[in-house]
Amino acid sequence: MNAAWHRIVKSIYRKEPISSFVLTVGAVDAALGGLGGSGSLLVFGMGTIGVAVALRWWQIQRVQDRQPETAAEYYLPPSRSEQPLPRLTSHSRRR
Repeated sequence: MNAAWHRIVKSIYRKEPISSFVLTVGAVDAALGGLGGSGSLLVFGMGTIGVAVALRWWQIQRVQDRQPETAAEYYLPPSRSEQPLPRLTSHSRRR
């Protein structure tokens, strides 16, 4: 479970490092505020978590809107060329 959790967290941080960082800061603030009895820090942490989730959702929506379907691009012509390529030969002889 620990290795799987590590892989999941690592992949999330690689995809969106900014929103993941903001989410981590908010979670730490909320945990400190909840355990320490500081209501204002708890509310600030929960608000920060909400901002991070909204930021992540906005980034996902922006990426989905930006990816239109495009036709495949081919670098070679669809059929063989009529003339074959010339042979590569060395003009100098080795001694």
